[in-house]
Amino acid sequence: MRAVFLGVLIWSCVLCLDFNYHDNESLENFLRNMSQLYPNLTKLYSIGKTVENRDLWVLAIGRNPDTHQPLRPHVKYIGNMHGNEVVGREVLLHLIDHYVTSYGNNDTITYFLNNTVVHIMPSMNPDGFNNSDIGDCFGGKGRGNKNGYDLNRNFPDYFATNTAPTQPETSAVMNWTLQIPFVLSANLHGGALVVNYPFDNYPNANDIQKYVTSPDDDVFISLSKTYSYKHNNMFYGNHCEDVFPDGITNGALWYPITGGMQDWNYIQAGCMEVTLEISCCKYPAPQTLPGFWNDNKQALVDFLMRVHSGVKGIIYDQDGKVVPSATLKIKGRELVSFRSSKYGEYWRILLPGTYTLQVFNGIYVTERSFDVHNGQATRLDIRSWTAASDSTAMHQGGLLLGYIPILLVLLITCYQMKLFFFN
Repeated sequence: MRAVFLGVLIWSCVLCLDFNYHDNESLENFLRNMSQLYPNLTKLYSIGKTVENRDLWVLAIGRNPDTHQPLRPHVKYIGNMHGNEVVGREVLLHLIDHYVTSYGNNDTITYFLNNTVVHIMPSMNPDGFNNSDIGDCFGGKGRGNKNGYDLNRNFPDYFATNTAPTQPETSAVMNWTLQIPFVLSANLHGGALVVNYPFDNYPNANDIQKYVTSPDDDVFISLSKTYSYKHNNMFYGNHCEDVFPDGITNGALWYPITGGMQDWNYIQAGCMEVTLEISCCKYPAPQTLPGFWNDNKQALVDFLMRVHSGVKGIIYDQDGKVVPSATLKIKGRELVSFRSSKYGEYWRILLPGTYTLQVFNGIYVTERSFDVHNGQATRLDIRSWTAASDSTAMHQGGLLLGYIPILLVLLITCYQMKLFFFN
């Protein structure tokens, strides 16, 4: 009987997650334990190595997360991008614990994890974390990676040339993000209490603060408010000696940056990402961690649930085969595109309204109108076409946009020949 009791006690301790800072070894052990204890609900994997050869661990959570389920979206959280901003790192560990222990006991979370795959990277910068100090609220020690580069200034930038050499952590995150069709994402930081949304930059930026509107500005405002108003007090907007109405801000209005991760996700990877600043002090005392978890718990859960709004569907060709890597745009928001997955799936978060989806396939484009309502995403499958014939393309609603430049060249050539022969 005593042996059984001790066994139960040891098992319970394995499941326990204390409110303390976990070093890199403890963090890895926790993730390994979760993957072993919940093999049908989690999948642990590394996306690459840091400068100091540490693994960049990700835990995927969902029902059989490594098995494809049609139209099941992928979402992600990234913490500790700046090594000395550590609250997000610990909060994400508790989110993992909350998900796995609530599955089968909480109907909302069970449904969510049955229909979503959540990828959580507690630390993007474990090297920097190793070089940071508890109690350092405003300093910069440990902010960058081992090479001293700020990882949130290290991504390719749409608005400006980023001359900083790409770091291994950045490269790993980019490759990962382009391999998995992420729909919604957030990265967790410290030093303020606000949700920051795109755009973070603008052409020829010169440190002047100004609102730079993205094509999906309405969606980003809504997503940001989902987080700030589900947070216990972020929505008040008057923390850390800053004032942010509703607890949200446009990135460039706060301060413009070049090489930020959220703009790269949105523009280059087709994934809607925001930045969550969740603590005024970057590395506060461990006694404050229960309060931070309590403040952010519901916001972290509800934010990712927004992935199931908007529109989703599968792109097929004329033969009924799925079309991977098709380019898609929402009419009126063409600056930013997104792509279908290798299974032909697509997702886009939108607010209620009427929209037109554009699907580009070579020289053809299909347009379909649809409505978005409150609640679950609208299902809109598209039967595209192959370049079999012009009549087929036109019959399917294709626009021969690609032929316009060719026709112009032919007309100009004919006109030049006329001048040559008759003058």
